[in-house]
Amino acid sequence: MAYMLILFPLVMAAAAFAFPSNRWRPWLLPIGALGQLGLVGTAIFQSGHASAVTGLGGWLLLDALGKLVLGFVSALFFLCSLYAPGYLAFRADRPNRTFCASLFAALAMMTLVTLSHHLGLMWVAMEATTLVTASSIYFNHNARSLEATWKYLLIGSVGIALALLGSFFLAYASLKSGLESTLLFDELIQVAPKLSPPWLHAAFVLLFIGYGTKMGLAPMHTWKPDAYGEAPGIVGTLLAGGVTSCAFVAILRVYQICRAGAEAEFARDIMMFIGLLSMAIAAVFMARQKDFKRMLAYSSVEHMGILVLGIGIGGLGVYGALLHLINNGLTKGVLFLSAGNIHRAYGSKLTDDVRGAIQRVPLSGALFLAGFLAITGSPPFGPFVSEFTIVNAAVGSGQFIAAGLFLLLLGVVFIGMGSTVLAVVQGTPDMDTPDSGYRDTIATGAPVLLFMALVLLLGLYVPAPLESLLREAAAFLEVKQ
Repeated sequence: MAYMLILFPLVMAAAAFAFPSNRWRPWLLPIGALGQLGLVGTAIFQSGHASAVTGLGGWLLLDALGKLVLGFVSALFFLCSLYAPGYLAFRADRPNRTFCASLFAALAMMTLVTLSHHLGLMWVAMEATTLVTASSIYFNHNARSLEATWKYLLIGSVGIALALLGSFFLAYASLKSGLESTLLFDELIQVAPKLSPPWLHAAFVLLFIGYGTKMGLAPMHTWKPDAYGEAPGIVGTLLAGGVTSCAFVAILRVYQICRAGAEAEFARDIMMFIGLLSMAIAAVFMARQKDFKRMLAYSSVEHMGILVLGIGIGGLGVYGALLHLINNGLTKGVLFLSAGNIHRAYGSKLTDDVRGAIQRVPLSGALFLAGFLAITGSPPFGPFVSEFTIVNAAVGSGQFIAAGLFLLLLGVVFIGMGSTVLAVVQGTPDMDTPDSGYRDTIATGAPVLLFMALVLLLGLYVPAPLESLLREAAAFLEVKQ
């Protein structure tokens, strides 16, 4: 089963690349995504019984953390795939062969990251994820998208190089203590108390910076505004909700080793500092932001900070961070896809040109406004629940300064982001404002509405199967093994 989870999307990528019709090829995306979702659901069910999902002699294993993230990434990809045919129909002027194939390849590599239980294999999978998504950022084939692609590749390469160096340091931490070197996570966790603390500390810092670059944590976030701003909305959603989630998993794997080696406080202090720093930098750059797609990139920086902050707080904060991973990804789907529709209607991403979106594209404008309220932690949406859980964990553990700064920065973000969003959706379109003729359709509106319904659902009720996966993953991270 572990091999099927990786091979199926790769086969679909090959099929998409070989399929001759530019018009009908996009329909392979929802078909393949539904098939992958079925395989993942079967794997999650199997992993709860005697027949564990494993392969390559333990290098591949679907554990509690992997089940949660793999299930979410597969669901996110399926929701995005529903939007793809309608979007690509409006982009009939652009060949979509490479685009469709790269999306399936990205799904395969993200799946590999969640299944990897070997530090080296996980590193390869993360680098492959970067490489296969790069071409989709360049989909528009203009100077700005080319610049964004190169920034994505170059800055990501620096991050992955640091992660490789951190992997070497972690292996050397075993040798320094007279142990046999290993890169299997289960074995590293077992010998963690015997690892050399200085080398373990150095390894965590390098791995955190390296994979933190992939997440887009500040100050390693500089690729995000360009990549998210120039990529199609569907790609922005997968980057903000999928690729960054996989990088977060990589950090959590290393955090588990530190925790098992009684170095949890060291790791948590770093994560809390970087988490709050990411929120602060995002808040600064969101203020007076004229490009509403770049604004979403800084929103992603903020929420990556919230994820690592929740882990740094610990206890209930870990559960809150994992829940927020899902809430953030789904809400980013609302924002990126509705922003893409607004961009298409006006032919511009700047607030100087875009006014009265709720009149020109009523559904997309309303969803963009609702997505803003959700992502900034307003009730009754999902992010409010997960952010409240993290604040509650901070207060409950006596970390009042962290809780206060968290709430303060949330307020600043709400004001800064709100000024841009309201400028886009309110008012009346100027007579001289460019009009591409695009209007909301079922094909490009219904998937965004489905995203929004799920965000609202998770604010009112967490389904029992998801609650079980969240509890298992949180316990898996917090229990000292």
